[in-house]
Parts: sequence; C-alpha cells; structure tokens
Amino acid sequence: MKSIRLRAGKERSLLRRHPWVFEGSIDRGRADAGETVRVEAADGGFLAWGAYSPSSAIRVRAWSFDEAERIDAAFFARRVGTALALRARLPIASDGLRLVHGEADGLPGLVVDRYGQTLSAQFLAAGAERWKAQIADALLAATGCSRLYERSEAGVRGLEGLAPAAGWLRGDGPTELTIREHGWQLTLDVASGHKTGYYLDQRDNRARFADWVRHFGCRRVLNGYCYSGGFSIAALAGGAQEVIGVDSSAPALERARAHVALNGFEPQRAQWLDADVNRVLRERLAAGERFDAIVLDPPKFAPSAAHAERAARAYKDINRLALRLLAPGGLLLTFSCSGGIGAELFHKIVAGAAIDAGVDGALLARLEASSDHPTTLTFPEGEYLKGLAIVKAA
Repeated sequence: MKSIRLRAGKERSLLRRHPWVFEGSIDRGRADAGETVRVEAADGGFLAWGAYSPSSAIRVRAWSFDEAERIDAAFFARRVGTALALRARLPIASDGLRLVHGEADGLPGLVVDRYGQTLSAQFLAAGAERWKAQIADALLAATGCSRLYERSEAGVRGLEGLAPAAGWLRGDGPTELTIREHGWQLTLDVASGHKTGYYLDQRDNRARFADWVRHFGCRRVLNGYCYSGGFSIAALAGGAQEVIGVDSSAPALERARAHVALNGFEPQRAQWLDADVNRVLRERLAAGERFDAIVLDPPKFAPSAAHAERAARAYKDINRLALRLLAPGGLLLTFSCSGGIGAELFHKIVAGAAIDAGVDGALLARLEASSDHPTTLTFPEGEYLKGLAIVKAA
C-alpha cells in the first residue's frame, strides 16, 4: 500500500475527520489516479485511507478513518447500504430521491439519484471512477434496480483529469421518466436533464412554497429560472391564478408546459417566457406590474470563493429588482447554489438588495436542500444550497 506523508501540522483537518487533503499539505508520496493510499501524519501515524488524485488540488479524498478498514468491493457495499438505510428513515414524499450524496455519505466524488426503478449517477472524482464497476454492482444489489445511467459530465471531472462520460452503465431502455412528488407528476430525462436529470434538492422547498401560496393567498406569481416548472406547479397547486415562468431553455419550458397539463391545471393559468430573467424583471418593473410571490432559483453564479465578489453583485441585482416588483406583503423565495457564497454572506447580499430597493421584510424561513441531501458536522462545505423566504413589509 502506497503512503502519503503530510507536512507537520497539516494533520489537523483529518483528525477532525474532514475528508480532503490539499496538494500543499503533502510532504511526500504519490500514487496512480484513484489508487488507495495510506495517509500519514508527519510522525508516520495513521490518519486515513484515501483515494489519490494526481491532477486535482484536492490531492486525496478520504474513504475511511479506521485503520482496520479495507477499501474493497465489500467496503463500497457497506457504505451504499448505510446511505440507503438513512433514506429509508426519512419522510420523502417522492419516488425521486438522492441515495448517495458524496462526502456526506462517506463516498466522496459520488452522487446517485433514484427515479422510480432507474438510478442515475455521477462519478466525479478519481477514486469513485476507479471503483465504478464495484459501486455500480453495489447500487443495483442494494436497491433491486436493474438500470443505472451515468451522468459524469460535470466540469469538476476535468479538474480530476477525467474525461466526460455518459450512457447506460447497467441495463438500457428509455431515458424519459415520470416521478411523483407531493402528489404531483413530474417528468425528466436522465440523459439530458440537468444534474442527474432533475433538481431533487428543492423538493421540500416546493412543498413549502405551495403551502405559503395558499396561506398568503398569492394569486400572481413569477418563477425566475423556472427550468421545467417545479415551483410553478407548486404555485398552481397552492391556488395561484397566474404563474409566469421564465427561463432561457426552450426545451425546459416545453417540459414545464407539459407538466401543467399532466397535473390537470388549466393551461391559461401558466405563461412561459424564453427570456433573460434580469431583463424580464426590469421590463415588468418599468411596466408598473406587481406580483404576490416571486421565486429566484438561479444557476451557480460563484463556483468557488474566487468568484464570490462578481456573483454577489449578480445576486444583489436580481433580488433588488424582485423586492421592488413584489406587492406589499408579498413573498420572495430566493436561493443560491453557489459553493463560493455561504449562508451568512447570502443573507447579507439580500439584505443589501432590500436597502437598495428601499424596502424591508420579515424572514419567514431559512431554506436548504431536501433532507436526502445531508450536510455532516465534519464537512460543512456540503451545504451548497441556501435560501431565504421573505415576506415584504406591507
């Protein structure tokens, strides 16, 4: 077994069970891509077993902190089993759910979602790539599913020295699927949809939004960056009479339109605009329009902390416009999925937007990803989705 020796003082994060070892922390040692290595402190003491990645700034991702553990097919079967056992205890109102959430489930670089009887997975790091066949076997054995589609196309694979990969790993058949969520029906395509096919992380927030639309009597709703219309369906379910969805993807808007019919809502209650959200917000404001509720769920503006300043300006601008567009007493749901923007900073950005807009509001709730996307105590970086539900002052 190859060993990686850390510089003096660089063992602290591993002692706290944080799973990443950065390139600058390593004194000596190397291995092949994805190869299991023994990570040692400067004095030679054991710290962790991890997967080595010669191309990444995160040079080692820890599999286990137990020296007696062996990283083999049985290890991955156990980790998958533990991840599934947690989900079995969660009140998930859908047959679309996240089964494996990377580091939070002790499987760094691996994301697995289940859509009915089909699995969709992303192998995003060298270690997960090296053990792909064994992980695929473990997933099918544990779930009883026979189909596993790979969506390993994210840009982070390039940082690992890995080429994009997509297609059926196990089984085959149609990639167009239908899932249920809170009594609604939603369609997706595991081959072409965003992430593994759909945004499961907003499931709980969509349900809460439907309840709030009903409770606050929101009749007119604007859904910015609406993708395939999940929050729009929630608004209609909550009783909204007019919902405008805005996105720059025509195929996503077509799917959103189909979701309205699939769930039995009157098509005239929903409008779909293939347009830039920022421009639509400005145009509607100039026209003197007002909305009872607005959702802002933009794509990742800041992939890392280095992009935070530029992203902060973009977040502030759209939230300033949305707060001005809201009717007094209106509801704003605003999100950031940027890893480079923490929850505290996002709150400050939205607060600054309110000051610039000349309005105030009450914080109804802080929002995060659905419970099957857990954040662990030792890996706070896993908390990528953060949101605020705000009621504008009357």
